[in-house]
Amino acid sequence: MRKYSRIAAIAGTISLAGALAACADAPRYGDQPYYPGQQSQAYPNYDSRATEYGSVSHIEGLHARNRTSGAGAVLGAVVGGVLGNQVGGGSGRLAATAVGAVGGALAGNAIESRNDRTDFESYRITIQLDRGGQRVYEVPATGDLRTGDRVRLYNGQISRV
Repeated sequence: MRKYSRIAAIAGTISLAGALAACADAPRYGDQPYYPGQQSQAYPNYDSRATEYGSVSHIEGLHARNRTSGAGAVLGAVVGGVLGNQVGGGSGRLAATAVGAVGGALAGNAIESRNDRTDFESYRITIQLDRGGQRVYEVPATGDLRTGDRVRLYNGQISRV
C-alpha cells in the first residue's frame, strides 16, 4: 500500500507540473499574440505581385516577454516533489510532496525565464506608399533599412531603391 501512495504522489506531481506549464501564456508582441513564421500585414487584400514604391515611415522594435518552454517547471516540480517526499510521514509526507512540487514548479519556471537567452526580437516596419495608403510588415531584422529610406515592394519583399 505504501508503494502505491508514493507512485500516486509522483504521478500527481508530474500531472500538476504539466498543468502549470500548460497555463503559460503565448508570447506577445505589442497587443497581439505572435507565432513564429507569422507575417502581419495591415492590408492583406492586395496583389502582392505588383510593384509598389514608397518610403519607410516608421520602424518599431518588438520584444518577446517571458518565453519559457515549461521544462523548468517540470524539472522543478520533480525535484521539489522528491525533496518534499523526504519530509514527514503519512499524510504529512503527501502534503509536503505536493507543496514541494508546486513550489519547485514555480521556482523552476522563474529560473528558466530568467536564464532564457533566446530573447526573440522582430521589427514592425510601416511603409507610406507613393500612391497613398500604407503597408505594415513584421520582419525578423531590418537589414539596412532606416526611417525615410525609399523602398520598392515586390512579392512581399522590401528592398531599398
